[in-house]
Amino acid sequence: MTVTRRQSLMGLAALAAAPALGSDPASAQTRAETLRLVAGGSVNTLDPTMPGSTREAFGLSMNVYDRLVAFGRKKVGDHWVFDNTQIRGELAERFETSADGLTITLHLRPNAKWHDGSPVTIEDVKWSLDRAVSAKSLAASQFQTGSLTSPEQFRITGPSTLEVKLDKPDRLALSNLAVPYAIMINSKLAKANATEEDPWAQKWLQSNAAGSGAYKIESFRPGVQVILTRNEDWKNGAEGAPAFFRRVIIQTVPEAATRANLIEKGDADLSIDLQASDIATMEKRPQVKVASIPQSNGFTHISFNTRLPPFDNPKVRQAVAAAIPYEEMFKAAIFGRGRPLFGADWSTPPSTDFPQPMPLKQDLAKAKALLAEAGMAGGFSTTFSFATGNAATAEPMAALLQEALGKVGIKVEIQKLPDAQLNTLQAEKKLAFYTDAGTAWLPATYYFFYLYFTRDQRWNFASWNNPRITELANKARFERDAVAYEAECQEMISILAEQVPLVMLWQPNMDAVMNRNIDGFTYQFYRQVDFRDLKRT
Repeated sequence: MTVTRRQSLMGLAALAAAPALGSDPASAQTRAETLRLVAGGSVNTLDPTMPGSTREAFGLSMNVYDRLVAFGRKKVGDHWVFDNTQIRGELAERFETSADGLTITLHLRPNAKWHDGSPVTIEDVKWSLDRAVSAKSLAASQFQTGSLTSPEQFRITGPSTLEVKLDKPDRLALSNLAVPYAIMINSKLAKANATEEDPWAQKWLQSNAAGSGAYKIESFRPGVQVILTRNEDWKNGAEGAPAFFRRVIIQTVPEAATRANLIEKGDADLSIDLQASDIATMEKRPQVKVASIPQSNGFTHISFNTRLPPFDNPKVRQAVAAAIPYEEMFKAAIFGRGRPLFGADWSTPPSTDFPQPMPLKQDLAKAKALLAEAGMAGGFSTTFSFATGNAATAEPMAALLQEALGKVGIKVEIQKLPDAQLNTLQAEKKLAFYTDAGTAWLPATYYFFYLYFTRDQRWNFASWNNPRITELANKARFERDAVAYEAECQEMISILAEQVPLVMLWQPNMDAVMNRNIDGFTYQFYRQVDFRDLKRT
């Protein structure tokens, strides 16, 4: 959804009209219990499963809807991050997985209520899961990655008990029940607003909520503002208590400098999408604090189209990888704010974690030798593309890349494309050489490879077809033996390092800039704010 300047000004006007700090005790208390988030993007739907949903819509849904289960969180250094290795009950009080991995039994939390006060039933849970796999939505394709594909897999076995049946012991079946798409819906309310043409109430749920989560929708103005109020009956958090903030105001403010100014002045409490160039300045402000956390389940990359010459030749890809000025790009593009995924020195991966630093370093002599081995000693010409929305980081990357590749005889024409055009060309596999980023909600090593390096689909950035990778990814998905799984993952990482279908660059930080009295920010796998964890000290 495009946010106009008028909409931006409307959002700022609404922010100015919100309760302000003052001498009146009631006013001060109201302000203390209100959180104001300013975001560069916008919430465009209340149903995160709809095609075209924004990341902001995903984040909102995590606070408005419950899932059956949720990931835990852990402290890394001074900061909280999600922990996908620990799964706890959310709307489900508890769960068990059978010894053979083929049955997941979920027990509904007693006395759970929908926002309208009606009880959550096991029939609601069944309907919600049926919707996820049956409706034409983003949920269906995501659930397939956990072997959740048919309503027949979801069986009510008691007044508050449901079983999930699997044909194979899929490693990520349970984890898929924790993602933004896995919303549990008040089925009675949804059915009352469904039609014969829309049996899953998809149209109605885009602008109306039917959840049980920590927050209720008070008002929703797409592209401008969402106001949430606390659900006093919500007891599904780790501490078994309602969220701290009584009210949350989410404003769309497209200009990063304006967002930074609002935080600095205390007119807003939190923003997560400022420019890297602004963060160093904000860190010096006494009234502001910054949580800088590497996006552990994401990566920025440079991809080759392995279907097109000359990038169908691994030697050419290796040559380009050896010519890239990694350190210079890391500093120029994101000011060194992140975790490098280059510069490692190994022939065998030291771990099965992924992404991990790869054995990639600039070596121009090696690049020239590899080009000669590929029969292209004289170099070649190509285009390097990036999206306008990524210009702040991609433009300095592209300039340094163009200069470095020129030194080994590769002439690069830089193409700055509108976001929609780049996305279309990427999906159609028509980009030769470009930069983009990826994030895996379920950061298991096999899942990264399955998602980004197999099949003829949108997220196979490099259009790579390596039969051994496909074999290993499909095997690891259902692998029950821990030692065998580790070996399969290690082999996949080794093949990637040798074949270089894309170049792993770095994991940029998520920089959450906030008022100094805000505590509890957690880096979440969906890269948005979980209001349930936040408090004002």
